[in-house]
Amino acid sequence: MNGTRFLDPHILARIDNLDLLARTVVDGFINGLHRSPYFGLSTDFAEHRQYTPGDDIRRIDWRVFGRTDRFYVKQFEADTNANFSILFDISRSMAYGSNAITKLDYGRYLAACLSYMSRKQRDRVGMVTFDDDVRDFIPTSAKHLDLVLHCIDRIRPGAQGDLTRPLMKVAESISRRSILLLISDLYEEPATIARNLARLRDKGHDVIVFHILDPAEIAFPFEEASQFEDMETGELIPVVPEIQRDEYRHLMAQHLEAISQRLVRDRIDYVLIETSKPLDFALFEYLARREALARVR
Repeated sequence: MNGTRFLDPHILARIDNLDLLARTVVDGFINGLHRSPYFGLSTDFAEHRQYTPGDDIRRIDWRVFGRTDRFYVKQFEADTNANFSILFDISRSMAYGSNAITKLDYGRYLAACLSYMSRKQRDRVGMVTFDDDVRDFIPTSAKHLDLVLHCIDRIRPGAQGDLTRPLMKVAESISRRSILLLISDLYEEPATIARNLARLRDKGHDVIVFHILDPAEIAFPFEEASQFEDMETGELIPVVPEIQRDEYRHLMAQHLEAISQRLVRDRIDYVLIETSKPLDFALFEYLARREALARVR
């Protein structure tokens, strides 16, 4: 099937014993892995409720009855499934790669593996691709993994990127609280990035950001003076690396720090990944940390 080539077995094996758990309460009824606002018969105790006629007498807590002489029934947290959507930036700048893999292809492996992982834990999966507007929209469904993988397989670099319009449409289109994972190189002003993602967060979504950058975009290792092309606009810029390297690195460090601070402040998970880093290690490190935080009661 188209798209399965991005399901790397080494990556899947590495993260097989981890879960992508929702940090916020999700709305759902099918048995899954996430905490639900509804009460069911899982093994995690939630609270007592006073007995009312018609309740199952097997759920009466007889120890509480012995202490209070009143009937109370036990309620448990129901585990449930979630909606999981990939928001994939396919703008022109994502096609850059100084080594063996471009940011776009690295993101495709990331999107495929996390979609597969999410579906394996019985979540509903979907995808949105965008540049300056939404290009593909696959609504979340338990049956849409094949569509998501097919969409990943046929992704090609699009137009100049712009987060505002696409994320406004996402906020309007996805009404049910979901896990939304943004894959992008985030070439926008930090304030613009934070404002658009906060709109999704305010809708009750659990937002995760994977910031994908090529190592050369951070270290600026170039030596020879030459014309550099802006991949978004096509503009040619004369650059003398020896003179401008320190300033570039300083500005890039400021940009990354500003993005990180704003998103963490807004309770949005932020992960910076360089395409030179093996994806299985990057995913394992993040998912293990997220799982540990999500399981804190």
